[in-house]
Amino acid sequence: MAEQTALTGIRPDGGGRPDAAVVRDALGVGVAVGLSGFAFGVTSAGSGLSVWQTCALSLLVFTGASQFALVGALAAGGNPLTAAAGAFFLGVRNAFYGLRLSQSLALPRAVRPFAAQWVIDETAAVSLAQPGRRAARLGFAVTGLTLYLLWNVTTLLGALGAEAIGDTDTWGLDAAGPAVFLALLAPMLKTTAERAVAGLAVLLGLGLLPVLPAGVPVLTAALAAPAVLYIEGRRRAGRAGQVAQADTDEEGR
Repeated sequence: MAEQTALTGIRPDGGGRPDAAVVRDALGVGVAVGLSGFAFGVTSAGSGLSVWQTCALSLLVFTGASQFALVGALAAGGNPLTAAAGAFFLGVRNAFYGLRLSQSLALPRAVRPFAAQWVIDETAAVSLAQPGRRAARLGFAVTGLTLYLLWNVTTLLGALGAEAIGDTDTWGLDAAGPAVFLALLAPMLKTTAERAVAGLAVLLGLGLLPVLPAGVPVLTAALAAPAVLYIEGRRRAGRAGQVAQADTDEEGR
């Protein structure tokens, strides 16, 4: 057990952080992000989806960026398959969160299938910020429960109130979801490579928006990651070669 804890870098105790502080942070994230479900409900209903279809997306999919990508592509007249593919690729990131959270949370096997529904940006951010396993589990549970309940309630309210609000573009609600996602993503871009991927993805997405069908630019933007990783690998290989050559020259002297 001690060896496993050392490998994961997560202490099984609370890490000395009060439960109240963890709950406060988790509630803050859950409430702040959960309210944007209203914007999704309005946007989804405005794109032509029914109230029950809109609510089903929040209940079953429950990953805001993917949901906004799907209804945004549909609203722009995109092919449903292309829209779904774009949403799927955005949702793939949650699988990587799950790999990391499986170590920090170490939940019982029977609980993991249910907890997987709550593996999203916000629960991962709150959980991984905690110093101990107990705090990580508490942060995950409170954030997930708060956000899931509030997101689904506000989705329903937004879908029901879509007709009263009218054009979502006029109110700017169509931009609320992406704005929240960017606000959560920006602090995570700590390395040069991560910033390069984000910048290139933005350039690809916006640059190809006028010439490709709706939904396709999102898929194309995903090419930013392998492109930057390839360039970074070549640079590291070049540096390693220069160091090896310098060592060889030094030995020759």
